[in-house]
This record gives sequence, C-alpha cells and structure tokens, in this order.
Amino acid sequence: MDFSALPDLASRAFGGGVTHFNDEFFAAADHLVLPDPPGHAPKTFDHKGQVYDGWETRRRRDSGHDFAVVRLGVAGIIHGVDIDTAFFTGNYPPFASVEAAELSGYPGPAELDAADWIEILPKSPLKGDGRNLYPVEDRRRFTHVRLNIFPDGGVARLRVHGEAVPDPDLLPKVFDVAAAEYGATVVDCSNMFYGNPQRMLMPGLARNMGDGWETSRRRDDGNDWVLIRLAAPAVLRFADLDTSHFKGNAPGWASLTGFDDEGVAYPLLTRAALRPDTPHRFPVPKTPPVSQVRLDIFPDGGMARLRLLGRADRDFLKHRLGR
Repeated sequence: MDFSALPDLASRAFGGGVTHFNDEFFAAADHLVLPDPPGHAPKTFDHKGQVYDGWETRRRRDSGHDFAVVRLGVAGIIHGVDIDTAFFTGNYPPFASVEAAELSGYPGPAELDAADWIEILPKSPLKGDGRNLYPVEDRRRFTHVRLNIFPDGGVARLRVHGEAVPDPDLLPKVFDVAAAEYGATVVDCSNMFYGNPQRMLMPGLARNMGDGWETSRRRDDGNDWVLIRLAAPAVLRFADLDTSHFKGNAPGWASLTGFDDEGVAYPLLTRAALRPDTPHRFPVPKTPPVSQVRLDIFPDGGMARLRLLGRADRDFLKHRLGR
C-alpha cells in the first residue's frame, strides 16, 4: 500500500503543531504542519527577504544542524514521511533525518531535549522543489517527531503518514468510531474521481466541496459506495451523513450496512432520501458489534462528512495500544 494514502498524523487538521525548534529566521516552522499544499508568490519580499510558505532557517556559519519538533495531532504508527521542499531551490537542505518518541502528557522544550529519541529515518538526501518520500519500518507508537536538516535551509511541509492509535483511557464511552483521528480508515470504494473518501473521516466541518468525497457522474444503472474499517468493533447508535457544500451534486439517497468480523451483514440504514447541502442524522437499530460499514450512495455524488457514533470495544483499543 502507498503510505502517502494514509492520514497525515502531523497535520494541523488533527491538531498537530510545532512545539520546539532551534531557528526559524526566514520562515516560521509552524508552516510545516499546515494541511494545504504549499504555495509561492515569486518576488514577494518582506523585511527578511523572499516570503516562503514553509520553514526556513538562516545560513549556518558554524558546525551543527537545525531541527524542529512536531507534536503529532494523532499519536500512532508511522508508515512513512514526506519531506516536501516545494519552491525551495537554491536554499533547501541537502540532507535530513527524522527521529520519533512516545511521550506522555504535554512536554516542554527541556523535556523534549531530554527525550529518548529513536531514529526512524537516517540521514538521507533531499532534492529541492519536490517531495521526498521515505518509508518507515519501525511499528511502534509515537507521539512526537523531530525533523533534523543538515546543515540548514528550507522545508515547505512535513507529512507523517500512518495509523492513528488513540489512548482508550482518554476517549468517551460513545464517540465517532468512523473518525480518522481514532483509527478508522477507508479500505475500498467504487469511485473517487473528484475527492478521496478518506476526507469524509476528517475532523471538523468540511471547508468546501473539495474537502469531501465526490464521485464522477454515473452513466449506468449502478451506484457508488465506500467501505470503512471502524476504529474498533462497535455497537452503533447514530449515523451523521453530511452533504454540506454539495448542492447540485448531492446523492439522492443513501444506505448503510454493517459487517462483523465474520462478514455477517447487518442493515443499519435502509435507503433514505438525502437533501443537498444538509447535515442529516439517523438513529441506527441496535445490532451486534460491527467492525466495518459500507456507505452506498444512489446513484452518485458527493458527501462531506460521515460520522458513526457508537460504543467501541475497549479491549480491542487497549490491545492496539499494547496494554
């Protein structure tokens, strides 16, 4: 599987942030975790020089290297990193490495400096003005990463792709088990021509029509669908189907089917009419725990968000955490 298709655990969309760094003279380190693609306006200068949508340090005149520590918005298992040097041409770092740590609570700079950092990407070459994708083999759970650049320069974005592994002790009894921030993920879909269905599982309200799942127009008698693996097997109670921003292209109807670990199917929502640009909430009949849910839309169209509220299997979550 392409690791870049997995959620970006460091993204600001999940609440990720840069908590510690040694230098950000030309451009703020906070840009590293912004969810939007980096942009650039040539010949745009402020009092420190060309304005960059990324992190840029001053030119070093001594030994050493620069670093930035990122608190992951979602703790989890890292499958790969993308060190994006977009628009940095004569000022990108020639090399970078990435370290990771699992830390409890909310550590400050002194605690981060003293942490037991584990190298997950050794010092590796970077190309300028482009993405640098590197797989990560370590399958331990981490809460923070440290990007080291050698010796200095600019990086537009740091993407940390992986599986979310939440702490069950910090979750309510009933929560959105289809949320990417808790470990839910899309495992299959019929069509994602205009928008990846993984976007439906992101936190918060959709910002626009591009921040959701949208299929191409069907010209046959079929319908589109997406299959979601829940964060944990759960007894579901409510389903939220949000068509916000989809006005001339919302599905006409939708249904939901749950599947347990043995593949037994349970109807959760019979074919129900949907309205354009509308959040819908439907009660779900009580069934045995389901681990996957299929959303069918008829015949095609777009969905901004899908929420499935339920009571999750705590033992499953603790097992994922290694407790």
